[in-house]
Amino acid sequence: MKTVTLLNPKKVVFGDDALDVFIQDYIASGKKKLFIITIKHLTQELYKLLEVLEKSSIIYEIDTTIVNEPSFQEFNVILEKAKSFNADSVVGIGGGSVLDVSKLVAAQLKNTQTVDEIIGIGNLKERKTYLVCIPSTSGTGSEVSPNAIFIDDNGNKKGVISPFLVPDASYIYPRLTLSVPSGVTAATGIDALTHCIEAYANKFSHPVIDVIAIEGIRLIVENLLEAYEHGNNLEARTNVALGSLYGGMCLGPVNTGAVHALSYPLGTEFHVSHGLSNAILLPYVMEFNLPYAIKEYANIAKIIGAKIGTSDEETAKNGILKIRGLNRACKVPSKLSELGIPRDAIDGMAKSVLEIQRLLKNNPRKVELEDAKAIYNASF
Repeated sequence: MKTVTLLNPKKVVFGDDALDVFIQDYIASGKKKLFIITIKHLTQELYKLLEVLEKSSIIYEIDTTIVNEPSFQEFNVILEKAKSFNADSVVGIGGGSVLDVSKLVAAQLKNTQTVDEIIGIGNLKERKTYLVCIPSTSGTGSEVSPNAIFIDDNGNKKGVISPFLVPDASYIYPRLTLSVPSGVTAATGIDALTHCIEAYANKFSHPVIDVIAIEGIRLIVENLLEAYEHGNNLEARTNVALGSLYGGMCLGPVNTGAVHALSYPLGTEFHVSHGLSNAILLPYVMEFNLPYAIKEYANIAKIIGAKIGTSDEETAKNGILKIRGLNRACKVPSKLSELGIPRDAIDGMAKSVLEIQRLLKNNPRKVELEDAKAIYNASF
């Protein structure tokens, strides 16, 4: 059996007491200057945290400037703010964009490498600042992954992938997801589902990761619609959050494939959210991959309760139909044309996709230029 390496935080706390545990752990750490990166609507929900920090003589500064998928330009502004504050620790509390920024801020606070030097896989060589991630959405799994994704000056998505981006600790407090709007719940939930599916049906899949991925798939498919329709259902929210955590655990050792690669140009060129891009593209890429992943997709179909066919191929097709049905029930658009994307953008997007070989190399079926065009065309 081939070797696999899992890179997870030293401490992962999941559940209803996770925020309290973070407060206790942080005070015990002896850190005194905490730089908090979050979003505006969460600041009121974090009043207890801030109150305890103040009573414990911990100085903090809050940044809420991240709204969309982050650019390196935005990152640099926040980094300078953290340096001026002289932070000895960083916590990200928010969705994937907030967490990605937090991870890179912590890494670059005392690093001599430039941003250009750390882009890519394994180029970031150190992180000296204590880092914590607390997700407020169930989607990216960034709280446990070694990845951070940014938009460069040319409008292209670039990844920084390094063991030093894995947080020191992550605290998953599902109650933070109760206020997430239904549309975001659906898109981020399908994003997490995509992480698990692309890890399971992957050229570099591994039995250790398969177990995590399959359970993530089950949890998300069984609970996402309920979380979408009844956002105050804590049990459903908790199960989707756990599925998202499992999806994040897949990102280091195995990573994603063509769905994510094809989604990148939608985000950079048309500002479609990452989760929504993945949600729309997932069934189309699965149909493209099917001849090369029949067994894997059939197993997924059985796990999610799709109709068992007379062959693995028929069962796999039924599984794809079930995922289409979940998208439809969550009111996820089924076509890119519904987002106002012009068909004449396909050729340019397809060329951009081929540059993302760090993801395409994982896909069970090779994606050439004409394949990327065909998948985009099918999704119109």
